Amino acid sequence: MKVLKFGGTSVGNAESIRQVAEIIASSKEQLIVVTSAVGGVTDQLVKMSELASKGNEEYKIIIEHIALAHQKLYYDLLGQKPGADLIKITDELAEIGHGMWLLKELTPRSSDFVLGCGERLSNLILFDYLKQQKIKVKYFDSREYIVTDSHFGKANVNFKKTTKNIKAVSKEFEQVNLFPGFISSSEANEPTTLGRGGSDFTAAIIAGILEVDNLEIWTDVDGLMTADPRLVKHAHFIEHVSYEEALELSHFGAKVIYPPSIQPALQKGIPITIKNTFNATHPGTLITKKWDEGKQLIRGISSIKDIAMVTLSGSSMVGIPRFSFRLFRSLSEAKINVVFITQASSEHSISVGVREEDAKKSVEVLNEEFGFEIDNGNINVVEAEKDLSIIALVGNNMKDQVGVSGQMFSILGKNGISVKAIAQGSSERNISAVIPKVDLRKALNALHESFFLSDYRRINLFIIGAGNVGKAFMAQVGNQNGFLKEHYHLDIKVIAIANSRKMTFDQQGLPSTKWQEHLDNGEKFQKEAFLEKMHDMNMRNSIFVDITAASEIASLYPDILKRSVSVVTPNKIAATGPQEHYLELKGSAKKYGGQFLFETNVCAGLPILSTLTDLIKSGDEIHRIEAVLSGTLNFLFNEYDGKKKFVEVIKEAKKLGYTEPDPRLDLFMEDVKRKILILIRESGYSFELSDIIMKSFLPESCLKSSSVEDFYTKIEKEEDHFRAIYEKAKEQGKRLRVVAKYKNGVGNVSLDEVESTHPFYNLEGKDNIVLFYTNRYKDQPLEIKGAGAGADVTASGIFADVLRIAQSYQ
Repeated sequence: MKVLKFGGTSVGNAESIRQVAEIIASSKEQLIVVTSAVGGVTDQLVKMSELASKGNEEYKIIIEHIALAHQKLYYDLLGQKPGADLIKITDELAEIGHGMWLLKELTPRSSDFVLGCGERLSNLILFDYLKQQKIKVKYFDSREYIVTDSHFGKANVNFKKTTKNIKAVSKEFEQVNLFPGFISSSEANEPTTLGRGGSDFTAAIIAGILEVDNLEIWTDVDGLMTADPRLVKHAHFIEHVSYEEALELSHFGAKVIYPPSIQPALQKGIPITIKNTFNATHPGTLITKKWDEGKQLIRGISSIKDIAMVTLSGSSMVGIPRFSFRLFRSLSEAKINVVFITQASSEHSISVGVREEDAKKSVEVLNEEFGFEIDNGNINVVEAEKDLSIIALVGNNMKDQVGVSGQMFSILGKNGISVKAIAQGSSERNISAVIPKVDLRKALNALHESFFLSDYRRINLFIIGAGNVGKAFMAQVGNQNGFLKEHYHLDIKVIAIANSRKMTFDQQGLPSTKWQEHLDNGEKFQKEAFLEKMHDMNMRNSIFVDITAASEIASLYPDILKRSVSVVTPNKIAATGPQEHYLELKGSAKKYGGQFLFETNVCAGLPILSTLTDLIKSGDEIHRIEAVLSGTLNFLFNEYDGKKKFVEVIKEAKKLGYTEPDPRLDLFMEDVKRKILILIRESGYSFELSDIIMKSFLPESCLKSSSVEDFYTKIEKEEDHFRAIYEKAKEQGKRLRVVAKYKNGVGNVSLDEVESTHPFYNLEGKDNIVLFYTNRYKDQPLEIKGAGAGADVTASGIFADVLRIAQSYQ
């Protein structure tokens, strides 16, 4: 024998009732079927009662709507008008509604009678339809068998009498036996209801008394999920859970079952299956007393969206008994449900989580209860913090497992999610945290990815800069994404990209092959609007990528880092600003759980800064630096041989994409100056840009050019100057290199003549080279050498920084 309970959505229309009938007909076992009211009808009955008791004649419209809706449902199913039994119920409803309207009174007894009409109507319709389908079915009015006290609204079951009644009537059972859910009667034969989850309770009561093989709860979802699928796209179905896990998940937001209502079945150890009426072949979630869970740490992540934290605090609470008792007694008497409790070990404060709609009442009740202590200054005025949510990890295997809470809070911290309060039961089956409501979606997704080993860990990129380097970066991300998914379980999504004119966003990720088209058709770019939209989207594992050289974009970093969004950039402005600002950015990244990476500030994609960081972390100390840091300038002096004019070599470099759009930025050596400053700072020294001594190789006239074209003209006029520099070095068997140096607190940049024995002598094309002299590399420096300019290598360096951050989101 089985008990099948069908919820309101399962009997919501003719098609769904036909589906219910098919499920019933397909069973070979003897069935007890418990059904809720048609979806939405109970709420309509509540509203009708309120209107009638206030003397508002609109209550009649609701009754008429309910009557017509059920008559139509009956006709749609059976092709005929309903019989006298159904009409009788709606007539009774109209009669009692009229009485409430006359008396302008709504008694608990009348309310229970009215609310019970929904289940009576739906069950009669199902009963007549099953009979028409030639199914052997019998109808039992639950009010005649389930006995309660007279606590209207949520009556307490007299299990002794109810058990006697159910066992007695079971001898009369047919193949299919219908019992309306939710309704019951008092010992005085007054209509009562079983409260919230009453239909589940009816099913569980009968299942427990008759000790059936299985209790099936049919609803509109496939079963319990690992998280709320409305918030977590990759939440998946849970095949099997223990009673305890199901109760924990249901308490924190999984609305499939209402914990108190299934207690009778739990006490008898009856398996419970959650099934989907509209996907009947799906196995559903099986809930049993015990089962082997394997190695899965947690079973699900549950949540409650709208919570307020109410806090009672004061130094006079320490060591004084009864404060907790008075707090919970007051809330209980006010019928306020507490969903979360936490208390500091100092006893200085107690915080409770309540539904947000109960926050105001909770504060009023507690301020009244502790009014004397508040007036005397012994306790602080009770206040409520709103706009909060609760997230909870649930699973039997968390017990005695080291590191679960650490992993949970580490993930939340890395995503900039503030934890307001924490609670964990002694069973270790649940770890709960209160967080800002605005961060709920991000928290659930980040935790779900981590604990459920989602197929891919998603990384969300917000990019400003779509020039040559930006295009190369987008191409590399698109080309490599398949490999990263397969081998590293990383899914890199470009959520937004912008240039100086346009910006475009897509929460699911821009297509790798058509992003330019989306950008061209995007909205007007405004940096403030870009930032606001990024923050509003509040996505987990977010990285801001600045592929510009603009100071106005670099100025956004402080706000971005404070939102726990990491920053990756080849833009040297931020890292070469005032030392104080540089340290502030590094500090913000550390404080707020993000990262500030700028590997490509120096030598494009070469691993210069990461190597330097590793040296410092491992205890080494940098004493001296020599470097060729401009691939552009190295290309110029490698290509210039006195035969081709220097200006022509510059133009060639620009055409190849080796220079900035304005080549003066390269030839004025400001770029090199910024790079050596970064190396000095990353070596642990406090240094300013103005401290770098620079000797320009350009004539004074070239330094005063008004435009790029003017610059070219003046460079061409000074060709003799450049040829003389070249010839002088050539005659001595030397080569020209723009060298940046640091030693003994002095940093400088100059055009040097290097001998054939020097590591810089054979530097080819646009290559860069850096020599680090350290405690460990005293006589023979650590040398890093390679291509230091070009869109592809710069893009690869940016990509490497992105992947470093992505790997940290584990």
